[in-house]
Amino acid sequence: MPNYRRVSTAGASFFFTVVTHHRQPVLCDEPVRVALRNSIERVRAVAPFSIDAWVLLPDHLHCIWTLPEGDADYSSRWSRIKRYVTTCCGDRLSREGFSTESRKARQEGTLWQRRFWEHRIRDERDFETHMDYIHYNPVKHGVVERVGDWPWSTFHRLVVHGVYDGDWGGCGEVSGNFGEW
Repeated sequence: MPNYRRVSTAGASFFFTVVTHHRQPVLCDEPVRVALRNSIERVRAVAPFSIDAWVLLPDHLHCIWTLPEGDADYSSRWSRIKRYVTTCCGDRLSREGFSTESRKARQEGTLWQRRFWEHRIRDERDFETHMDYIHYNPVKHGVVERVGDWPWSTFHRLVVHGVYDGDWGGCGEVSGNFGEW
């Protein structure tokens, strides 16, 4: 079994990208969104973490989590979240053509890519940069013209808290400071 080199800084903040297998555009479908939200709540009940930022797009998501002091185990949290969503939605979203011998041997579904990408947030500027990236992502991918038009993002919560202006990221290039899922 591979031993992936993952950063393990306890109590740190991390940026994540999680992608569906074969980029299936299903994450914004209501049953999957509900299953994802319920899975996150279920995992947070036993393995807490805070969600600093989140955006859900049809075939991937980006987020920033902060783990509790003394805890660096984000990998098992993601494993549980993905497993719970697959259990809730797997029959509906199972794609026999996407299943491989390797996936069958590992008893993996066909909803998620096997791995995820993580980056430890280094400092305040890195945090701001990743916050902007997350919230501007729906515009970058052409699903909306204005950040505020995308409903599945923490952008709206952060506007209420005064972190972002409501018209941030409306058109053109992103500039300036970064402003419950």
